[in-house]
Amino acid sequence: MDKKMETAINKQINAELYSAYLYLSMATYFEAEGLEGFANWMKIQAQEEMSHAMKFYNYVFERGGKVELDAIGNPTSKFDSPLDVFTQVLEHEKEVTSLINGLYELALELKDYATQSMLKWFIDEQVEEEDSAAKIVDKVKLAGEKGSGLYMLDKELGGRTFTPSADEE
Repeated sequence: MDKKMETAINKQINAELYSAYLYLSMATYFEAEGLEGFANWMKIQAQEEMSHAMKFYNYVFERGGKVELDAIGNPTSKFDSPLDVFTQVLEHEKEVTSLINGLYELALELKDYATQSMLKWFIDEQVEEEDSAAKIVDKVKLAGEKGSGLYMLDKELGGRTFTPSADEE
């Protein structure tokens, strides 16, 4: 594996771990607000991000590279409302999409076909991540931030479960 690609993927591992940490921070906000379904959604999202980090981690080793872990940044823990949280989720997922696209561009530049192939899964995953977050933003806007609509949405989000991808099973 090209050293440039190895370094870039190591940075992505850190970004994925930060994402998991961010979603756990958001879960704590929802737990404190008594919105266990929202908290569940965030905890499942944190699990997904950890699995993404491990997918990159394993890939580096499969290609004969070296994983170098760095300190994980301190995520925000201050949120104004459920809408604020999910608006931040959507913006964060757009940022992650940009990082994945940057990795793909580097793989193209380096003519690293194996990494291009691996990144295809992440590109597709990011489409789903952004879509999911955008839909919840819309639902929170429709439900309102207090009352029965929010209660119903909390129940819906509480039903989310973690499903590992086929290569993780």
